[in-house]
Amino acid sequence: MEEKKKIVLLCGGKFAFKALQLMAYEKFLYGVAIGKGTEMMTEALENECDKNKILFKAFPDKKSMSEMKNWINEIQPDYIFSISFPFLIPEDVLSFGTERFINFHPGPLPRYRGVMPIFEVLKNQETETAISVHFMNSNFDEGNIIFNDPIPIERGETYGKLTQKLSNRVAQVALNMAEMLQFGSKIPNIPQDEDEAYYYEKPQFSDTFINWRRMDSEEIIALINACNPWNNGADTTFMGEQAKIITATPLNTPIKIFIPVLLQKLQKKT
Repeated sequence: MEEKKKIVLLCGGKFAFKALQLMAYEKFLYGVAIGKGTEMMTEALENECDKNKILFKAFPDKKSMSEMKNWINEIQPDYIFSISFPFLIPEDVLSFGTERFINFHPGPLPRYRGVMPIFEVLKNQETETAISVHFMNSNFDEGNIIFNDPIPIERGETYGKLTQKLSNRVAQVALNMAEMLQFGSKIPNIPQDEDEAYYYEKPQFSDTFINWRRMDSEEIIALINACNPWNNGADTTFMGEQAKIITATPLNTPIKIFIPVLLQKLQKKT
């Protein structure tokens, strides 16, 4: 039987946990590294790696990335997968092989580059998102695309629900990619269309704040869903106090201005 490809997984924590388990079960994983993870998540990943006899390494900050080149050279993997790894991979590490580093981006590329595409697709009321599989280069989310795996967005889906759905899907997509590498002789890929590209910075307060004068009800509900639960809801003010809105339902009325949503729950910011 042909020996399985040796794959190292770089990740940011919980979002990649199912992918780790699935690829470990299929005997593809030889090493896992976490970047900037919480102590609890780092310990959980390390325990999972110990259970499956997989090498584990933590890169808690950018300074520690100087150790990555030696770590990868010791393992000599065939490929390096990245799922929500928070740091840019240095060029001296990428020199291990430009077509060996493969990223799984939780949003359609090139239109949704950036750190939180799940928030952006919900806020923009997209009906479909994707897991974009692409080669990595020295810039975030810019390498040639191998394939996009489309995923529908259900009406009313929140950031939390969509993240859970994408976490489950990325596990299967990563396994499919590993099997493609196992049996394929060449990886098809195409350059990203820069005319379609857009990079979203990490959302700021102004991005999560409801503008009652300019936003219609659909935009407000989309923003609330996009902020739930990572931002504890969309930001607003109520009776002079900062507040969060975590859920909303449209009123059964054709009038969409002035009172655009029925606030079901309103939680003052503590």
